[in-house]
Amino acid sequence: MALNCRLPNVLRLVGIRCMSGMGEWGSGAGKGGGTGGSVRDAGGAFGKMEAAHEELYFKKLAALQLQKLREHMTEEIANHEKAIRDHQEAIERHKRKIQVLQRDELETSRKDQ
Repeated sequence: MALNCRLPNVLRLVGIRCMSGMGEWGSGAGKGGGTGGSVRDAGGAFGKMEAAHEELYFKKLAALQLQKLREHMTEEIANHEKAIRDHQEAIERHKRKIQVLQRDELETSRKDQ
């Protein structure tokens, strides 16, 4: 049973389910285990084991997605820091050009006098 959990949006990508108070997953159809297939419908130890494997799969998937998101954000930070360095170099280059132009203008105005 997929309920709208109050989790961060990142975790909603996985499809994590919130457990209702009706019973354990894999305990059989109509007992909170849902109809996840014939093994889970039957309930018992195999149904619980299948539910545990399913939950482990989704936890691993969520961990993998978080890791990829973290790597992506780290890469974005590096790209922005590089852009900042490039812009600072451009600013310094323009400042030097302005100084050269001011010197040239000053020299030209002295020659005209």
